[in-house]
Amino acid sequence: MTLRLAFMGTPDFSVPALRALQAAGHEIAAVYSQPPRRAGRGQKPRPTPVQAAAEGYGIEVRTPESLKTDAARADFIALGLDAAVVVAYGLILPKAILEAPRRGCFNIHASLLPRWRGAAPIQRAIEAGDAETGITIMRMDEGLDTGAICLRESLPITETATAGELHDRLAALGATAIVAALERLEAGGLACRPQLQAGVTYAAKLSREEGRLDWGGSAVALARRVRAFSPWPGAWFEVPKAGSGERIKVLEAEAVEAAGAPGTVIGPALTVACGTGALRIDRVQRAGKAPLPATDFLRGFALPERLP
Repeated sequence: MTLRLAFMGTPDFSVPALRALQAAGHEIAAVYSQPPRRAGRGQKPRPTPVQAAAEGYGIEVRTPESLKTDAARADFIALGLDAAVVVAYGLILPKAILEAPRRGCFNIHASLLPRWRGAAPIQRAIEAGDAETGITIMRMDEGLDTGAICLRESLPITETATAGELHDRLAALGATAIVAALERLEAGGLACRPQLQAGVTYAAKLSREEGRLDWGGSAVALARRVRAFSPWPGAWFEVPKAGSGERIKVLEAEAVEAAGAPGTVIGPALTVACGTGALRIDRVQRAGKAPLPATDFLRGFALPERLP
């Protein structure tokens, strides 16, 4: 038995789930994705990764600006769906949309709910020093990641994991989990339980300014931030220059035991004293330049004795 589905997603993270559902033989009646955005030198409209993948399968793709219009709701309801699968779609689903599929709308969320509801669960889990994270398959309601939990799969966060690496592992895990959840749904054995209020945390959206490294903090926390903000928005420090400053992006760093006034550049190589411990910076990137090992960077760039 197969289910008639709508798939709703936008970025790279969503694509493995779409592929897994297609491979499992489900009937994907339509794919919903964010409208193409202008990008590149020519500023030509570029389809989202999900749209590109769906078109490769010959699936109808719909890219409404909103689902709140009467026309958008009518088009969705007319699909006659068993269920909808939502993965990082980016649009709010109104009540009429949530209630249209016969067996509900199911979301793949990249955390172990109720921890890290919200926009940036992967990054916030690393930044907070969590030992594990995972995937939650949730039956959606009108709240922000507040729906009933149907399935959870966990994985450890290693001491060297970056957000980019964890993103890829969770995307693959989510693809496997949604297929398993729909199999249980078809068999009548998918039990979904309400979320507990204990342990709720929120993963706020990231900003570029958050990437600034505050040398007054602990080196351990700064090393986690480097990993959490890789590849985007990136952790960085600023080097003073006449009239302005230059941002240096930190790609790899490790907390080490050392002491000094916060911001002081101490040896060996590019090690910066913090409020607690020191941050050994191993790989950096200047704007518009290729990434470099810190040792190579220092050969052609003079740093002040103390960074702001």
